[in-house]
Amino acid sequence: MTSLERNLILSVNAGSSSLKISLFSTAKRLGFTEPVALVFTSSISSISGPPAKFSFRLATGEQRFKDKPVDSIKDHSTAFAHFLDYLENHCSIPKSRIVYVCHRVVHGGDYAERVEMDPEAYHHLERLSDLAPLHNGAALSVIKACIDAMSEARSVAYFDTSFHRSIPSHISSYAIDQKIATERGLRKYGFHGLSYAFILRSVSRFLERPPESLNLILLHLGSGASVCAIKAGKSYDTSMELTPLSGLPGATRSGSIDPSLIFHYTNKAGRITHDPSMATNVGVTMAEDILNRKSGWKAMTGTTDFGTVTSKADLSAPASTDEDLEILRKFNPHRLAFDLFTDRIIQFIGSYYLKLGSEVDALVFSGGIGENGAELRSVIGKKMECLGFCKVDEERNAKARKEDAVVIDISVGSDEDEERKKRVLVCKTDEQVCFICSVLLLR
Repeated sequence: MTSLERNLILSVNAGSSSLKISLFSTAKRLGFTEPVALVFTSSISSISGPPAKFSFRLATGEQRFKDKPVDSIKDHSTAFAHFLDYLENHCSIPKSRIVYVCHRVVHGGDYAERVEMDPEAYHHLERLSDLAPLHNGAALSVIKACIDAMSEARSVAYFDTSFHRSIPSHISSYAIDQKIATERGLRKYGFHGLSYAFILRSVSRFLERPPESLNLILLHLGSGASVCAIKAGKSYDTSMELTPLSGLPGATRSGSIDPSLIFHYTNKAGRITHDPSMATNVGVTMAEDILNRKSGWKAMTGTTDFGTVTSKADLSAPASTDEDLEILRKFNPHRLAFDLFTDRIIQFIGSYYLKLGSEVDALVFSGGIGENGAELRSVIGKKMECLGFCKVDEERNAKARKEDAVVIDISVGSDEDEERKKRVLVCKTDEQVCFICSVLLLR
């Protein structure tokens, strides 16, 4: 391999206040299980709350530094510029060696597949930014910075929404004027699709069954959280809808609410009233800001860290009756937030269980909370036993976080009964692998 060989691929994931970038090298000959190899991962956090923090880890596991403050980073564009500077001046890797840059874009609208970025595609995604206000704008700013800085590299956008194009129209449609809905693209799109594609592929391999033979209920639980029903290997329904705001609550998102709540939340009376004189002029931007950024378990508890919510929820407190639990929730906002999140998750699982006609092969936990939250898995697992899911093996459940495997079975008795359905699994999702491997098809 020469120093000037163009064989590198960047994976770029722009969050609302973060930027995650990984570098992969391609194999000279394809045909391996994974035709790419990870070189390093980096992340820049707290972009919207300076100072931003830069972390860098080699594929060998060596952590060069973690959460290093960088005052020069003011937004996603300068964050990407900082990364390129580090790549060339500290890693001795010229940016000219990069062939592709793969961008995760939350909302792709009508795009059914990946799209190589050009001015037309860029402006189309610009028009969709209002549907994913926490993410699309950040992704577009990085795409522009990438194209300006590396004109020879091909930028390819991958969309979370593409995975859910298989959802039937009676599920994806709203009960509104269909002419207006069609003209304005008002329907359920669904999100976390890149993660769900990875989980489906990984569970298929683990169970040694083709994806099209599987019915699954997948939980992507993190600061943004959603549930997805997989029917015969395809997305059949999902909890996020037109925008990522709907469905489960998140760190700063309200999740699904009564549509009129925002008007009562902001009225001048400070209580529920239909008195026109008490109405406040609530713009779309203001409503989105409240429900996207000033809600969720941060609004309830003061923290965005669900690990902190769990640790302070007092889950071991003796509460033998519903009345005892209500008293506990009244005086402990962390317990209220934990139970509320659990309730909404169970609500979607039960709904999807019915939609799949009780033919469910596995319930799969994933995402930062799903992979690390042993307590949450245990609580939900107990609730699901009445539907015929395997009991959660508490010892396996407690150790799942430290396992190296991509998929971990935390079901009781699954080793003795390989054919038993309704397992409980944990999958360590990796959205990057799905689109990094598929970009090679463009070569």
